Amino acid sequence: MTDVNTRDSGAATETGDRSRPRAVLPALCATQVTSWGIVYYAFPVLNPEITAATGWSAGATTAAFSAALLVSAIAGIRVGRILDHRGPRMVMTAGSVLGVLSLLIVAAAPNLAVFTAGWLLAGFAMAATFYQPAFAALTRWWAPQQVRALTIVTLAGGLASTVFAPLTAALADHLTWRATYAVLAGILALITIPAHALALNAPWPKAPPPPDRPSDHADAVARSRPFWMLAAALTLASFATYAVVVALIPLLLDRGYTTTQAAWALGLGGAGQTLGRTLYATLARRTGATLRTALLIALGGITTAAIALVPGPYALLVALSIAAGTVRGNLTLLQATAITDRWGAIHYGRLSGLLGAPTTSAAALAPFAGAALAAPLGGYPALFLLLAALSLAAAITAFGSTPLQTSARHTPTTKTPRAHWLRSRTADAVPTTSKSNSPTSTTSTSPSDEHRARP
Repeated sequence: MTDVNTRDSGAATETGDRSRPRAVLPALCATQVTSWGIVYYAFPVLNPEITAATGWSAGATTAAFSAALLVSAIAGIRVGRILDHRGPRMVMTAGSVLGVLSLLIVAAAPNLAVFTAGWLLAGFAMAATFYQPAFAALTRWWAPQQVRALTIVTLAGGLASTVFAPLTAALADHLTWRATYAVLAGILALITIPAHALALNAPWPKAPPPPDRPSDHADAVARSRPFWMLAAALTLASFATYAVVVALIPLLLDRGYTTTQAAWALGLGGAGQTLGRTLYATLARRTGATLRTALLIALGGITTAAIALVPGPYALLVALSIAAGTVRGNLTLLQATAITDRWGAIHYGRLSGLLGAPTTSAAALAPFAGAALAAPLGGYPALFLLLAALSLAAAITAFGSTPLQTSARHTPTTKTPRAHWLRSRTADAVPTTSKSNSPTSTTSTSPSDEHRARP
């Protein structure tokens, strides 16, 4: 009789090694660097020039950018469902085309209304090309070793600001902001459209079979208290993190540093993200999902408070930016694995879309809210202290994100009550994978090791 572990292993081989397109990892590395660098990180560098050249207020231009992120959050839910059923090729290729078109509209905008419309279109491009669809692709193609693939792509993605913040500043020194965006749109088209169209062409593997009542599994998770606590913690952390990213340049400008110096500080923070992601696998092996979540969010608050309280010198501020980037890099992987660490890869696209909606909405509101709150609070240092306090609240909230039954999804279905009782006792007693020729043999995984396990 075929044992359960043999079937699982075969499924992993069939949906993993045989269907992994070799070009996917290098392609997604290149497209994540380019998409984030151009569609996201170029804006904080160019916004001071945009407002100076057009007379539009910083609050208005930042609101347009925030609206794009809000659109991305809403569209991400639908994108997640499409990814679950059809795969990433069509979604990410279309997103790249929309990204290029949106930036050309922004560059040519004769007024604030058209400028805002361009950014709203960019929001759909973000939902279709940023980390969420890339993570869904890697989680399905690379299961159960998806953490390694996620780490590789996010290591590259962490360099987006390192590459494109200084590049954008250099282009802006010689071109207008409109011409700079046009050049960046050309780079985006040249790299991302062919990469997504040609590299993401492998057959889309079927999702791992859910344990019981598959139609209800995602809904049950989404309604659970741990899911809501996780969403609340990541939403507060996302607001604080993205407000810091966008507000860092005006903070440094207020302290007397040049645009180029501020851009390099932001860019080197991206190098810190890459450094942080190299450490995540070790951290994941040594900590449980809940403790890891609370710890990383708290560290983000500490670095934010340090930036607020330390006025200089410039080298120290750069070091703090790198430290903050290191935490951000870990937080990216933390969110990428938050679903699988707790509930497995079943309905990953849908659940990550639901989890991503409030976090991306918070990220959307953060730039505008940060710019709006800075003046009433008395400046950007006070804003950063407020953001540090939000991070602390998020860290405390994260302790409520532990699922009540973390191993239930690993348990195969049997019909006899006796077999069900034996299976439950085995899952409670054995924290590592076990093999047996018995029809009730079980694969059980401890919560801290779930990021390596196939659901």
